[in-house]
Amino acid sequence: MNIRQVILERGLEGLFTQATIGLEKEGQRVLADGKLSQMGHPSAFGDRSFHPYIQTDFAESQLELISPVTASSAEALRFLGAIHEVTLSHLPKGELLWPLSIPAVLPEADHILEAQMGEVDTRYREYLTQKYGKYKQMVSGIHYNFGLTEAFLMSLREDGESLAQVRNRVYMTLAQRFLRYQWILVYLLGAAPWAPEAYFKGGDVLTEPVRSIRSSSFGYVNQPHVQVSFASLEAYAASLCRLVDSGDLIAEKELYESVRFRGSQSVLDLLDKGIQYLEFRIFDLNPFAPYGITEADARFIHLFLLGLLWLDDDELTEADIQRGRDLKEATALSHPLSSAMDLDEGMNFFAVLEAMAEQLHLPASDREILAQKIQQLQQPELTLAGKLFQAVEEKGSVRDLGLDLAQANMTAVLDRPFGLQAFANMELSTQAFLADAIQYGFGLEILDERDQFVKLTFGDHIEYVKNGNMTSHDSYISPLIMENKVVTKKVLAQAGFAVPDSIQVTNLEEAGQVFHRVKGRPIVIKPKSTNFGLGISIFEEGTTDQADFLEAVRLALLEDKEVMVEDFMAGTEYRFFVLGGETRAVLLRVPANVTGDGKSTVAQLIEAKNDNPLRGDGKSTPLKKIELGDLEVLQLKAQGLRADSIVPEGQKVYLRANSNISTGGDSIDMTDEVHPSYKEIAVAITKAMQAEVCGVDFIIPDIHLPAETSPTSYGIIEANFNPMMMMHIFPAYGTSRRLTTDVLKMLYPEYP
Repeated sequence: MNIRQVILERGLEGLFTQATIGLEKEGQRVLADGKLSQMGHPSAFGDRSFHPYIQTDFAESQLELISPVTASSAEALRFLGAIHEVTLSHLPKGELLWPLSIPAVLPEADHILEAQMGEVDTRYREYLTQKYGKYKQMVSGIHYNFGLTEAFLMSLREDGESLAQVRNRVYMTLAQRFLRYQWILVYLLGAAPWAPEAYFKGGDVLTEPVRSIRSSSFGYVNQPHVQVSFASLEAYAASLCRLVDSGDLIAEKELYESVRFRGSQSVLDLLDKGIQYLEFRIFDLNPFAPYGITEADARFIHLFLLGLLWLDDDELTEADIQRGRDLKEATALSHPLSSAMDLDEGMNFFAVLEAMAEQLHLPASDREILAQKIQQLQQPELTLAGKLFQAVEEKGSVRDLGLDLAQANMTAVLDRPFGLQAFANMELSTQAFLADAIQYGFGLEILDERDQFVKLTFGDHIEYVKNGNMTSHDSYISPLIMENKVVTKKVLAQAGFAVPDSIQVTNLEEAGQVFHRVKGRPIVIKPKSTNFGLGISIFEEGTTDQADFLEAVRLALLEDKEVMVEDFMAGTEYRFFVLGGETRAVLLRVPANVTGDGKSTVAQLIEAKNDNPLRGDGKSTPLKKIELGDLEVLQLKAQGLRADSIVPEGQKVYLRANSNISTGGDSIDMTDEVHPSYKEIAVAITKAMQAEVCGVDFIIPDIHLPAETSPTSYGIIEANFNPMMMMHIFPAYGTSRRLTTDVLKMLYPEYP
């Protein structure tokens, strides 16, 4: 059956381009001199017996990073990037992740320890050592897992065919054609030109660089006589079973073909259940890509696989498939700057890809990728192996180039330790939560990225989390209580807690009538329902200027229809973070400020302080840049200053009266300094809010003295649902409190 013709006749173009894709990336942990790490699998990644993302391949030094199944190559690569970031962040000190497929330095074989993955898996690795040696198993690469959607496959059914039969027919066709044309991928994406001399111990030695040792007969391959038939799935299953029965293979998984059929533990089960997806195994690591493969190349592989199905429906013989294997071998062992083995065949295949792109109305970006690959096919110096060869020639050695690239990858992550670049569109606290979930091996699905909604799985236990700490453990009413500052105050007052008196106004006319009641008194003006300190003005010394008072009310009304004018409480403001009946962190938040140097203006001092890499938009960075808006100008005026005022050396100038980090404040961890009595009050307030997670803002004159029942002992500013966690995780000063891990422990007490 001509699949292309059926697609066009049945209008399946949209379904055809959809796929399920997953990536598996292997990589060696090395030291600063390029030698393999001698330490075991890092304990920071939890138990690898169930970890879905961070595993060990053959050796203890060889990590395997696994993306979940996604709906696109871009999404699979993004998730792989997040796993990569988490991995680099938690490698033992002094270790790097080697970016090339083959290590530049190999130790004595006795110093390579097989992965200790339980008795059965360890014995299997020891068997492989005896049969193949250890060195060739030190080679790493990327496996590309690809599946067509069930909806598309169902649409290809012919009369009387079951879904399993369609799967087997289509996937066998794809596998056959992949074996025939795989040489093109090796030519374009091969990147393993060298290996240390020890790698060839006991056999022939390659004295000249090649395109891909890993993809050649010098790679980790079966013995020459181990061959399976791809004439049909039945023939494949029969030949593979014979190899296992004869002892040529200890198990089916010992077959190292370029493509594997996936979906069952036994190949015989596939005959009835159907192949679920294909695993393509020929891809070297791209050393110039932080995650081992670029987004463009991952997409190209997808297009390549679609193109194989788009070909005319010529039946491939065993001889055709062998021709593909021979071309792959010759291509893999050719010099990195040599021309393609069969340029005409390669160009003809790209003509099919371009025609497919036009008929499917694929985006311009896909056509650009194809154009780039055509150029690389014609100019070997532009291929991955060609670029790598030239880069090593310029650098002087594979080892030095690899270490430079590895260190650059590590630096890019360590320079931004407070989030996941792969999920930079999400809130920083959510990024930290996702990083913890990945690190400890929780199943993770992003349900709604814009709304910060994720699904967690551990075994059969499922939890849904929003914004990093909003969970099923909170009651529905608790955020509604805390969102309304009037209701919050009434609930707390009725529970016996000290709260300031307040007056509510809804417009400037009401505010004008209220002014004479509060004139000269220390007051706070804030929206009834707000977060992040928006619209808050504080007159600590009181105000006799009605215009300033009304301006503060106007700014608050921009955030809510109702504004609270309440008594200012003397003391220092602290944020208490309560989770699961315990105060986990206490933070002193200092209002946005600058310190004078005797020569710079306020505006210049703000600009200099904002240069701190921890400061940014307050969403992708732990600290917020200080702004110079209306509220800041008003605060300066209260101190007799303007933006162009020069501040004497050592004098601290506050730009805000409120201390929110989200308005440019500084954060100082005080968890170990505060008297336990205040921690107990914070827990009691959280219970009054009917919440499990709560941020409580206190005014406390002296945190070292115990709390008393008098109104002057402490005051409660507000309670906050979904309290910010990043300022506790990355305070400007003091101890980090990894609250995102605490949320996971609360949700999954059964986690080992």
